[in-house]
Amino acid sequence: MVDNRYATALVIACVLSILATVYLSVAVGTQHWYQYSSPTVRGEGNISDLRALYDEFMVGEFDEKTYSDTLFRLNGTVGLWWRCVLVPANAPWYKDPDVKLECRNFNLPQQFTPKYKEPGNHNSGEDMLRTYLWRCQFLLPLVSLGLVVLAGLTGFCACLCRSLTPTLGIGVLHLLAGLCTLATVCCYLAGMDLLHRVSMLPDKVDGSLGWSLYLALISSPLHMMAAALLVWAARSHSQNYYRMTAYRVA
Repeated sequence: MVDNRYATALVIACVLSILATVYLSVAVGTQHWYQYSSPTVRGEGNISDLRALYDEFMVGEFDEKTYSDTLFRLNGTVGLWWRCVLVPANAPWYKDPDVKLECRNFNLPQQFTPKYKEPGNHNSGEDMLRTYLWRCQFLLPLVSLGLVVLAGLTGFCACLCRSLTPTLGIGVLHLLAGLCTLATVCCYLAGMDLLHRVSMLPDKVDGSLGWSLYLALISSPLHMMAAALLVWAARSHSQNYYRMTAYRVA
């Protein structure tokens, strides 16, 4: 028999866990982690340069400097798996007020591509810190989602067995998931800061955090709050159970 307090804590923890998982899933699947605001395109020569950058961005080989320069100058957004630019929907560019979002994904080999001390210059040597920050930022959210799935399966089995025994373990899994999500955001912010140190933003180009990153940031404390409720319910139920057992023995 489960006390009403524990049942309420478990229900709230489940709601928090579901919200956190949805937020994190949306954040991982969208590209608005970081966004650039570029000045309006003016002049035929400038337009030609931007079209060349755009064509290289869409069909060229994967190169960090090329896609970074395109993001800087075409109101780009970049996430964990996507990089996108805003371009006029139709030619000519200087006459069309309508814009469309064009995206390319980072495939798995590209996620493991080394980062260099000078982006685009393969002879400058690998930048180990940026390389591993990039790899952590896309691996850690997958680990976080995997931990939540494992916690959900464990909780489902516990419900079938009508047991609160695994609740402590489920809480620990949620705590680890929250820490992984928080580490993802930290790695992403550190990686972007290091990128901007080696690739200076052009004049009148501003960068800002996007809503996808904030969703991931919100999901971390939600997972931790769910973990706290689960751990509290498990510990309190265990203490009451031992007290009742001791009372019956006495």
